[in-house]
Parts: sequence; structure tokens; C-alpha cells
Amino acid sequence: MATRYQNLSEYNAELMPDKEIVSGQLYAIAVADWNPQITHTMLQGAIDTLQLVGVKSENITVVHVPGTIELTFAAKKLIQMEKFNSIIVIGCVIQGDTPHFTYVCQSVTTGITSLNLSENSCPVIFGVLTTNTLQQALDRAGGVHGNKGVEAATTAVKMANFVW
Repeated sequence: MATRYQNLSEYNAELMPDKEIVSGQLYAIAVADWNPQITHTMLQGAIDTLQLVGVKSENITVVHVPGTIELTFAAKKLIQMEKFNSIIVIGCVIQGDTPHFTYVCQSVTTGITSLNLSENSCPVIFGVLTTNTLQQALDRAGGVHGNKGVEAATTAVKMANFVW
């Protein structure tokens, strides 16, 4: 994740699996269409990164949902298809004047964590920005703190190839 002190959106080929392995894998991305200037930039960063590391474009499935809270349902349905090596969820929630921000953030975080703790064999990568301001979101969607979509895609490939 990008922080004030470190931008982790830099691609390092030495830390990724071999392109021959990755080229045959299937990835899904569920993206929220709320705050599209943020989420669609993150989506493009994720797609570009997956292709850069060797994933074929035809092996990337993208589904759109209305908002961040719907990402958990989309991820669950994608898991049930039992064909993806990893799933990325991309969303953006910006603090407002009501507690809605807290409920949405807590719901999606708990939902994605629950999916990752279940007995499925597909990691779900949390690419959801939870920021106080629009500028903070822009800074993390291709701005000074990199692109969280790039980081989510990098994480997805690493987790799809996680070996213990």
C-alpha cells in the first residue's frame, strides 16, 4: 500500500512469478462505479500491471458494480465460478458528513476478510481506498502515492502463486 513514506506501486519483475506460469492464469476484477474518476483509474492500473507481468488480456475478467458495498457480493459470485486464480476488488469511499463512510468501510472490509478466511482456494485482494478527502484518493489513484490498482494487481499475482 502507498503511504506517506513509501510508494509501493513500483513494479519489480524479480519479485514476480515466471511469465510462463502467470500467462495461463485467470484473474477477475470487480470494480465499483461510484467515484469512477478514482476507481476506473485504479482499474486501468490493475489491468496494465496484470498484462505487464504476463497475464493475457483474455484471461482478465472485469465486472462492474454500483458501489463499494456491492464488491463483497461480486467477489463471492466470482469465487463460486471456481475458475480464477485471484480476484481483485476495487472501490473508493471518501469521508462525508455522516457515519455512512464508517458503515460502508466496515462492511466491505469485514466481507472481504470473511471471504479470505473461508474454505475457498481463491485469494480476494482488497483494493479499496478509504480516504478523508477526494485529493487523498486522487493521490492514490495515479497521483503522488502511486496507483493502488497497480499494488492490488501485484498482490493478486503474488497471492495466486503463494506457496507454503
